[in-house]
Amino acid sequence: MPEHIQHLRMRGITKTFPGVVANSDVDVDLASGEILALLGENGAGKSSLMNVLYGLYAPDKGSISINGREVAIDSPRAAFDLGIGMVHQHFMLVPNMTVVENVALGLCGSGQHRGFTLRLDHVRERILEVSGKYGLAVKPDAYIWQLSVGEQQRVELIKTLVLGANLLILDEPTAALTPQETDELLALLRQMAESGCSVIFISHKLHEVRAVSHRIQVLRGGKSVFAGNTADITDRELAEYMAGRELGQPVIRAETPLNEHKTLIVKKLNALADTGLPALHDLTFDIRKGEIFGIAGVSGNGQRELAQVLTGLRKARSGTVILDDWNITNHTVQSIIDQGMGYIPEDRNHEGTVPGFSVRENLILKDYAGRFARYGWLLQDTIKRFAQDMISAFTIRTPGMETACASLSGGNIQKVILAREITRNPKLLAAVYPIRGLDLGATEYVHRQLLDISAKGTAVLLISEELDELLTMCDRIAVLYEGRIMAVLPARECTKQRLGLLMAGVSEDDHAEKGSAA
Repeated sequence: MPEHIQHLRMRGITKTFPGVVANSDVDVDLASGEILALLGENGAGKSSLMNVLYGLYAPDKGSISINGREVAIDSPRAAFDLGIGMVHQHFMLVPNMTVVENVALGLCGSGQHRGFTLRLDHVRERILEVSGKYGLAVKPDAYIWQLSVGEQQRVELIKTLVLGANLLILDEPTAALTPQETDELLALLRQMAESGCSVIFISHKLHEVRAVSHRIQVLRGGKSVFAGNTADITDRELAEYMAGRELGQPVIRAETPLNEHKTLIVKKLNALADTGLPALHDLTFDIRKGEIFGIAGVSGNGQRELAQVLTGLRKARSGTVILDDWNITNHTVQSIIDQGMGYIPEDRNHEGTVPGFSVRENLILKDYAGRFARYGWLLQDTIKRFAQDMISAFTIRTPGMETACASLSGGNIQKVILAREITRNPKLLAAVYPIRGLDLGATEYVHRQLLDISAKGTAVLLISEELDELLTMCDRIAVLYEGRIMAVLPARECTKQRLGLLMAGVSEDDHAEKGSAA
């Protein structure tokens, strides 16, 4: 087992990539039992700094010391040996392997099982022990590709805990969690800190940072612009340190009457999950022209399957989906796109973009054979002008249009997707967790884009686990539980408490009966 980390010191860390300075002369200090919140906008250098600490990147200059001794961390295995574990924002899981196999792979990679056979039944027991101890429900024998994003996040966390890390790096750990799960995780982190574990917590959510951290460090443009005690700074000051400017007022949707025209009509929709079990049960709802219609629910309750059925990526078992008077049920993806469907998927890196393709190429993915081609040949000058216009109009921060999307920050990848989908003027835009992992500035930008497109008549389906987002952005909210709609409510009549009960499967009638019985 590695020695217990009493004190971590990073000094003068600098890391550059072609055309980008990710970190510039950054210092970090962390003591045993301390939770340090690392804040900054997308692209500020937070993940790059932590990848240096975890051994994924070699710093151009600077040093790392543990317990007063300078160390060389040149690989994740070296980090494991020192007691450093990391849960990445973009999961490090093998999709076609089970949960048990992924955790076993992590154990082998850490070097903890050199020289003897690793038995999967022992790994399964350890997973169940850790998941039971911390209340992190997982399915040990499920394949990763069968799990929702939220469930995959739990697997990453359990994998790191099984490895026995005593310095834990969490990169946006609550991005895929419900409010209840987030509260449980924050309580877990406080418990771990009390037992002597050190935590570096990367987040954009200031209320979480305030609830869990002892100290805060803010990065902007790769440089450290603030470091101090959490209690000594206000949320407003933190937000302005992160953005480098004063932020505007929060985006809130004005209450307007619903349009009579139904852009989307879903009737008695049923579909299966990847496991072959029912995922959607007789879903019936409609979305009006220009409406923002929210779907609330704990991750894994059918949101993924619903979005995929609507966009043609999954077959409906029965029921109908009508888009602007066209029955699109079980049509091909291309025909549904041609009928006016836009889609912002939950996995922006693999479903929303082709990571190895350039920004220019990703911007024309849905139209390369249409308006950007003639007689089978791409119109390169037209494409370049379009890409430049989109980069400017959507303020996409990139070294250039030929830069691979994989090298952009999460917020800028999302802007590429928004630019592509919105400029196609869809009749319906299905937006699945569109602000997951985004900073305050990027979140505000995405919300304004959704409000603007709905004002022009596009219906928006907003699937989210951020209750604040749903309550401020939506006209109506449907709550999904185990593939069933518990209720469809006007957003102005909803509260977090009411939505939370419905998300837990407590119907309005059940709650009323319990209240009268009390």
